[in-house]
Amino acid sequence: MKMLQRKGYLLLSGALLAGACQQPGGHSNPQATQDSLRNLATRYYNESMALNPLQATQNGENQYNDQLPIDISDSYRAKADSFYASYQQAIKGIDTAALSGNDRITYDMLQREFSINREGLTFHDNLMPVQQFTCLPLTLAQLGSGSSAQPFKTVKDYQNFMHRMERFAIWTDTAIANMRRGIATGYVLPQSLVVKVIPQVTDLAKKDTANNVFYAPLKTIPDSLDAATKAGLVKDYTASIENYILPSFAKLRDFMQKEYLPKARTSSGIGAIPDGKAFYAFLIKSWTTTDLTPEEIFALGEKEVARIRGEMEDVKNSTGFKGDLPAFFASVRTDKKLRIFKTPAAILDSFKAIEDKIMPGVKKMYGHLPKTKFEIRQTEAYRAASASAEYMQGSADGTRPGVFYVPILDATSFSYTGMECLFLHEAIPGHHFQISLQQENDSLPKFRRFSWIGAYGEGYALYCESLGKELGLYTDPYMYFGRLTDEIHRAIRLVVDVGMHTKGWTREQAIKYMMDNEPVSTQEATAEIERYMAIPGQALSYKIGELKIRGLRNQYTKSLGSRFSLSSFHDELLKDGCVPLSVLEQKMSRWAAAQP
Repeated sequence: MKMLQRKGYLLLSGALLAGACQQPGGHSNPQATQDSLRNLATRYYNESMALNPLQATQNGENQYNDQLPIDISDSYRAKADSFYASYQQAIKGIDTAALSGNDRITYDMLQREFSINREGLTFHDNLMPVQQFTCLPLTLAQLGSGSSAQPFKTVKDYQNFMHRMERFAIWTDTAIANMRRGIATGYVLPQSLVVKVIPQVTDLAKKDTANNVFYAPLKTIPDSLDAATKAGLVKDYTASIENYILPSFAKLRDFMQKEYLPKARTSSGIGAIPDGKAFYAFLIKSWTTTDLTPEEIFALGEKEVARIRGEMEDVKNSTGFKGDLPAFFASVRTDKKLRIFKTPAAILDSFKAIEDKIMPGVKKMYGHLPKTKFEIRQTEAYRAASASAEYMQGSADGTRPGVFYVPILDATSFSYTGMECLFLHEAIPGHHFQISLQQENDSLPKFRRFSWIGAYGEGYALYCESLGKELGLYTDPYMYFGRLTDEIHRAIRLVVDVGMHTKGWTREQAIKYMMDNEPVSTQEATAEIERYMAIPGQALSYKIGELKIRGLRNQYTKSLGSRFSLSSFHDELLKDGCVPLSVLEQKMSRWAAAQP
């Protein structure tokens, strides 16, 4: 998965003016309309970076690196709503009939963004601002590690993050006040998630200069600074950690342990909170960019699980295994011959070997390759226990590489079976290609260069897993079984996510369903199911998007025949960046019609 970003909001002063696009007599001027839309898109991006300074930092827009909005406060959310409402009003001045294809994509995406962000603000997720998978305390720790998007190259860079640390103390007090309101009104996390948060915040509250990630930038202070400046910086930066970060995490630890955990809910799904069913319907719409109902998604998941199980039976039989599929799952989970590594370095080297093997084939499948550099790294220890493998985008200017993070808790228990498909998804030609090409395309409005739509982005990355055989991978039946395992995993998500959030399934029921249908350990299944509990609906986006992209490829392979070029199909698929699935369908139709 692409590393998830939190959203923050701030209202900027100043009226938004929808550019007039009418000539005298009321006829549209296409050039004026196009310019007006592009100006609006530019203004929206620039102001939304001030709204969302953490996202600005991720995007390499460094002018806001000292800011940390209290985006969970009611006043902040009210300002955000006004901000989106003013843009909704502004875009009404655009005459869509005068727009070209690419500008129409911009218009449709802006309109959707304003609408979906406003609708999201009507729910009360700000009363549950901390969980174990993605939340500001974890994002801040990553930024503060010195190995993420926050720069630590100058004295000003260090001062910027010191200001963010100071703001985090205010955010923490707001979060605790919000969670108390949540306790009073029924907006609380499930107990099993709170239990996972407590050790995370406990570790980050420790005055441990060797292991607490917030101290790491003190080890990389630039050598160019003179001794006095360096000493002053170390003193001030250490004081910021010890005055703001450690006490804030200690407050969170004490609150979560003593006050919040006893009041946490025993239910697993979001449907159990007030407005939970309506919130889940919104999250489905938001994450999948479709109007599918929970029932339709559940049925689709069951159908896909059955289909993939059939393929798994075939692979199992090809290995000569004599037992049934559950027995084969157990064998794959425990077979020592599938655990070939002794060190984390050996695992990272093995991923590098996959990259080297596939690149000649990738260059034939894609006409346009990204310029952004790429690295494979082990996930940092402070978050490895709750992390999945993930991709962190590079910077658009090329100064920061895209990074494929691999959590390795114990190298000797790391199975090789899923490595090839994992690399295709997270790295090349999956997230690294899609996100880098999008960011590098300066013909797109900036808000599109840095936008993320899970159904498209995760759907494309899952589609990339299916390219393995064409790229010379999956020759080992266990590696191909690993690919089917990953595919059924995404199909299982459609069943368990909907099961928990609308059908009253328990965490334990969902864990059992997952373990009955794929070879995962109890620990792995638990971490996955708890992730879906923490971010409802997000896990639906993968399979929904992949089925759309695979369907489009099959459709045009058939209809275009000898005129179908896979390289051209992939380049068209990626060139406009993340788009809603309905927009993707329309643009691929235009591409097919233009094929010689």
